[in-house]
Amino acid sequence: MTSTTLSDVVIAVAAATDVGLRRKANEDSFLADTPLFVVADGMGGYEAGDRASAAVTRAFRQVVPASGLPSLTDIRRALSYAEAGVAEVAAMTSRGAGSTVTGVALVEHLGVVQWLVFNVGDSRVYRHVGSGLEQLTVDHSLGQELIERGQLRPEDLHSFPERNVITRAIGAPDSTADSWLMPVTNGERLLICSDGLTSEVPDEGIRATLTISGRPDHAAEALVKQANQAGGRDNITVIVLDVVSGGVDAPGDYTTGAPLHESEEQSADDDTVPVREVPRA
Repeated sequence: MTSTTLSDVVIAVAAATDVGLRRKANEDSFLADTPLFVVADGMGGYEAGDRASAAVTRAFRQVVPASGLPSLTDIRRALSYAEAGVAEVAAMTSRGAGSTVTGVALVEHLGVVQWLVFNVGDSRVYRHVGSGLEQLTVDHSLGQELIERGQLRPEDLHSFPERNVITRAIGAPDSTADSWLMPVTNGERLLICSDGLTSEVPDEGIRATLTISGRPDHAAEALVKQANQAGGRDNITVIVLDVVSGGVDAPGDYTTGAPLHESEEQSADDDTVPVREVPRA
């Protein structure tokens, strides 16, 4: 576990990854280096999955400035680099290659340090405050699409046989990233994870583990262990980070997905990631 101070924000963070009980190789990669925290889950089999996910995390590492915080433009550039890196891997295989990616970055936007939350695919970001858990990202998956159409109940997603069929990925025809801006809040805990955790452990189990585990390293280790105990059918990667200080005091309840205020939207010529703001209440 490490504790890092950046722009007056103090973060304690730990990461854990495991091949699981069924796979021969770990095709997950992660980056947990303040101000950027990323999990990538590779696809393409033993030959390409691990290299695809490594290309994604390498792309994000390239855009971290030597000092200060990355910009929205930096994150967009990382996604572009990731596309190019995965394409290089895919060109050397007969089956192709791809990768999901999800993460959070400390960015400065309109003079305020905020979280930029982003994802492509079905790896997830959760926010845990007190004893409550909220999934911040929305899966790009067949199961989620059926939920949105009213053809599948959210509580049935965990047992849905085709829940791992994803509809967006780095290296796929649709690699569009969703992203949100969110206040950095003292006392919050964020979890970034591959679907090797969420396909084995339901949200209630994740919530309980994050609630009772003290330090981030204890929580990360417990989540990996829990996924393996539930079957360990996939690689498991988790990053757990706590905002110790330097953020805003806990605001009132707010919901994800609100659009940026009109005065804050970027012009069409700006090279920025399309973002939605999570407003303070």
